[in-house]
Amino acid sequence: MKSLMEHFLLQIGCDRSKNLVDICGEKGSQAFVCDALSVPIRSGSCDACISIAVIHHFSTAERRLAAIRELARLLKPGGMALIYVWAMEQEYKNQKSKYLKEKHGSKDKEEVSSTGVSQRLLDDQKPDSSSQGSACSDRLLDDSEDKDCAAKQVLDSTLPVHTNRTSFHSQDMLVPWHLKRGIKKKGASADEVSFPAGCKESQELSPVFHRYYHVFREGELEAACRSLDCVRILKNYYDQGNWCVVLEKL
Repeated sequence: MKSLMEHFLLQIGCDRSKNLVDICGEKGSQAFVCDALSVPIRSGSCDACISIAVIHHFSTAERRLAAIRELARLLKPGGMALIYVWAMEQEYKNQKSKYLKEKHGSKDKEEVSSTGVSQRLLDDQKPDSSSQGSACSDRLLDDSEDKDCAAKQVLDSTLPVHTNRTSFHSQDMLVPWHLKRGIKKKGASADEVSFPAGCKESQELSPVFHRYYHVFREGELEAACRSLDCVRILKNYYDQGNWCVVLEKL
């Protein structure tokens, strides 16, 4: 018979956002706050690691490589890691990605519904001195002063601002992150008050934040992984507008 430990599976997550970590706790999952470049877990202690839509937020090639190296450090010999990053090629082999196809859909990849949970998440989007984000993200943009602050943040930037649901024209950009507004439900708390999308009130109150992205060209993620002598690539593929790699620790 197999021992109990052979059937034991421990899953744990981490994120820079305390509010996202709190949501994990509310759902019964284990997670903690940390930096992806310095994860406080013993080297060689993980059978598998997953990094989805994280590494494309690092602003230099050195930091992106450091994030991959940190994943490799956590793995046991023979352990595997799965990495997903946004692709420059949103139309690949004559097929448009869902990101482009859903331009007129009801859901946006960079939008969340207005709920008590998303409001707490929004409050935790404050950038540190090295990140690319809105300088006004510590409060809702609900008056002209806040709007001016957001506009100044974009004007002061040398990075282009991407138009959501369109092809990428630059590898380094700021992508607008919208907080969608819905209709207040009966019994909703005060922080859930919202307006239908498109109405005047929604346009005036809905905050927009600009998040930094580096979208990867074909072969770029693979080349970064191959530069590490402690891993080998098991699989490299394209999946709905993302470049993906499966690594094995040597």
